[in-house]
Amino acid sequence: MKAKVLLSLILLCGGLAAPQARADDAAPATPAVPPACELPSYLLTSESQLPKVAEAVKSGKPLEILVIGSRSTTIPASEDASYPARMQAILKDKLPPSEAVHVSVEIQSKKTAEEAATTFVKLMEAKRPTLVIWQTGTVDAIRAIDPDDFRGAVTEGVAALQNAGADVVLMNLQYSPRTETMISVPPYLDNMRVVAQEHDIPLFDRFAIMRQWNDQGQFDLFSPSRGPELAKQVHDCLGRALAQFVFDAAHLGPAQQQN
Repeated sequence: MKAKVLLSLILLCGGLAAPQARADDAAPATPAVPPACELPSYLLTSESQLPKVAEAVKSGKPLEILVIGSRSTTIPASEDASYPARMQAILKDKLPPSEAVHVSVEIQSKKTAEEAATTFVKLMEAKRPTLVIWQTGTVDAIRAIDPDDFRGAVTEGVAALQNAGADVVLMNLQYSPRTETMISVPPYLDNMRVVAQEHDIPLFDRFAIMRQWNDQGQFDLFSPSRGPELAKQVHDCLGRALAQFVFDAAHLGPAQQQN
């Protein structure tokens, strides 16, 4: 029962598990970054690279991105406002019109990293993405999975994705001030950072980004009366941040960007 309560609290933008979806019909992006989305540059950069993304863009091949996540990846009944859809819209806005960008979403609802990783071989055979963004850690933290076992599962999952020929970005847990004292998050954050360093892949620090927004007053993530509008705003900002993060890690310069 405690795990169910924690899961419902920490999934800021979740709802009922949504079916697998494509983000092809995302709402148009606005070039200007809203003030609420602003972040220090160190949260949007990575020393690791995305060579396959860079090659796809430079050669004009379709950029296929697969987001593997949980309920917090989606906004039920507003999929065009979810962060994968917003990321797709921003990428399309930034890249030349001839560059095809497709973002698809695979929901692994209530699965630990180990449970999700067992599906990766077949998933990669079916999707063949250029880039995989793997959002994980929340369920493991709620279930208090042994941190060493969690690290091993993430390591195996990343290896499976890389062996299938994709670039990989790890995305850690989302920040929720309402659950800070209820679950121990640091061991899972630390282990994801270790795996990212060992495999030389970018880590999108969603936890630090959302904590920054909350601490600076851009978003009140503590309020129990959060509504769908807040979810859409946070997702919009996450999509923008993730698009910029991908651009930076792929080292896409002005020649590859439309504006």
